[in-house]
Amino acid sequence: MQVRRAVRRPGLTIAIVAACIVVGAIGVRHLWTKSDDLLRPVVVLRDANAGALLEPTLGARIGALLGGARAPVAARPKLVALSFDDGPYPVTTPLLLQRLADLRVPATFFLIGRDAEQFPELAREIAAAGDEIADHTLTHPDLDALDDAGVLAELRDGTETLERIAPDPAERTMFRPPHGRYTDATIRVAQSGGYATILWSDDPGDWRAVPAERLQDHLLGHATAPEIVLLHSGRPATIAALGPVVSAFRAAGYQFVTVGTLLRRVPADEINRPAKVPLPR
Repeated sequence: MQVRRAVRRPGLTIAIVAACIVVGAIGVRHLWTKSDDLLRPVVVLRDANAGALLEPTLGARIGALLGGARAPVAARPKLVALSFDDGPYPVTTPLLLQRLADLRVPATFFLIGRDAEQFPELAREIAAAGDEIADHTLTHPDLDALDDAGVLAELRDGTETLERIAPDPAERTMFRPPHGRYTDATIRVAQSGGYATILWSDDPGDWRAVPAERLQDHLLGHATAPEIVLLHSGRPATIAALGPVVSAFRAAGYQFVTVGTLLRRVPADEINRPAKVPLPR
């Protein structure tokens, strides 16, 4: 009987090992990116440990991937803050204010200083409606491309411009980076200036040309408790989606509040680690 001996092929073995390494590296990168998404902060308060929030430890990443210890959904505060970036704008901002008033929903407007200078009466209408106004910088630049002095100037000049036109205490304490772009240095400069950095729990993408029905489906499908929603002031589809969205959230037991009220009523840790809540669509 002839016995065949296995032929060793070093090149094939090396290729298999290399493929395993590549697949493993892709898997690790995927998990790392997923942990980034899970641990991305919603708010960074003025006195928060920015390093711990922006550069999570390996233990924190593993805990997030495994689900972590969170309070049950029933125990989480069902508070949702609608926040609107940019503007104010002719036509769409007054329409948005009227819709919010009809729905009896307070909101937070992150206004651009230069736009408020261009349309001061609209900024005053927001304040007169009882809505909250916070800082979205003076000129809406990419803050991650500026040095520390440039970041601080954008924040302070934006605040001072808004205070001259439609003063609100939140203008000195809360800001949102344009396009959501920031670095660790951006956050620390904001903290040194007395600002909390306000990001969001959900972005339905209304800054693109998204139909109202798709915005509604997204918001109801990604609801959390608590929640800060990123929306934009100049979008007719956003205004059209508000009615069904507000009705669905209220039917699920939610209360609408401003961002400032949410920060006063809910610890930052709970805002940064919200619980997903299924809402009927």
